[in-house]
Amino acid sequence: MQKYVVLEKAVGETPLSCAEAWRDTQPDMLGIPLSYAGRLDPMASGKLLVLIGDECKNQTSYHGLDKEYDFSVLFGILSDTQDVLGRITPQAQVPEITVDSLKKIAKSLVGEFTFQYPLFSAKTVQGKPLHMWTLEGRLDEIEIPTRTSHIYELELTQVETKPRQEVAAIALQKINTIPEVTDPRKALGADFRRTDVRADWQDVATNFSLPGEYTIAHFRCVASSGAYMRTLATVIAEKLGTTGLAYHIHRTKIGRFSQETHNWDLLY
Repeated sequence: MQKYVVLEKAVGETPLSCAEAWRDTQPDMLGIPLSYAGRLDPMASGKLLVLIGDECKNQTSYHGLDKEYDFSVLFGILSDTQDVLGRITPQAQVPEITVDSLKKIAKSLVGEFTFQYPLFSAKTVQGKPLHMWTLEGRLDEIEIPTRTSHIYELELTQVETKPRQEVAAIALQKINTIPEVTDPRKALGADFRRTDVRADWQDVATNFSLPGEYTIAHFRCVASSGAYMRTLATVIAEKLGTTGLAYHIHRTKIGRFSQETHNWDLLY
């Protein structure tokens, strides 16, 4: 039996639903344990490493793998989840975003990268996921943990502008890809708060006091395990003196990256 499979997770899927959808196409996998090595957020897509059978017992040996991502930063809108699935706060004015400034910031972020875990993440604090502390309004009771990862490469690949209405429409399309959450055990999250989140984006589309166009910068990033592209997007925006969120995240590679040769020694 194969030890693992690399799947392509779509926007709107959870890692679990992606793995189970694959199982449904494999009759010989009925009753065989599956576990994923490395999460992907619901709004992210790309490669998902899924361990099979007895290999699930070796899950921890896969936790330190490097990853490559294509991700995009939408400037001028703040999100409490750092992506389009959060409660957003748009800015009435956004400073000019230049290619030169983006390239300089990308270069400055290569190296060790220490960050707070996103408030909406599965990081466990005192036995409870951080996103639950956030939803319960009890963050003042805990110390938000930090992590240090390594950014090996960060490259600006494209800068574009999109009309405000199109920006909102694309965000709403992504948000609507998630199946409705009806599990009463997850009632606190209220279906990812999507009633309010949708209303936020619809307001962006119709609020003519906001900028008519928004700048979106696209990057390619190679990073060590545990680096959040959502957080990196927010940091890039902050360094430009504005707000921003991760508008698109796609994982393109999983493996071992060599800093000496800038090649992938082991690739899944």
